[in-house]
Amino acid sequence: MSQLSSETRGDARNTAMEQEKLLRDFERVARAAPSATALMEHIVARIHETMTRYNWVGFYLVDPHDEGVLIVGPYVGSFTPNARIPLHTGLCGAAARTGQTVIVDDVRKDPRYLAGSSLVVSEIVVPMFVNGRFAAELDVESYFPSTFTKPEQQFVEACAKIVGTCMARKGGI
Repeated sequence: MSQLSSETRGDARNTAMEQEKLLRDFERVARAAPSATALMEHIVARIHETMTRYNWVGFYLVDPHDEGVLIVGPYVGSFTPNARIPLHTGLCGAAARTGQTVIVDDVRKDPRYLAGSSLVVSEIVVPMFVNGRFAAELDVESYFPSTFTKPEQQFVEACAKIVGTCMARKGGI
């Protein structure tokens, strides 16, 4: 039992160190990125390849032609996402409406879940604001239950904040 606890603590330390490395990389790329889209593309690729339990990572953006709809932005993952999500629908819609991070440990038990894949078990959606206005979301889905602990939430929120700051600096996507 103590060996397992020691291994679990070691895994958590390694994950935290990897997340810190990623955040430093994202900050560096954000300073030089030609656009917020380029930064988003970099972030989804790096998170997906580094965080093994993050099976789908992507951004949803407010549709510039219909502010009541989110459209899929840069993403990486093993399934095709919903291309358009009305703001009153799903977990993405819930995050947009409330302005709060939404975490679901088991989407199969949440009636708000808008299925992108039957393999998804847990999800986190972080709303992003630019100059005080809702502009986008960072959505991460996992095939494992209860993936998004408090440290995971803090990491995903930090990623979203970096992109939101870049969007504000660059004047959009």
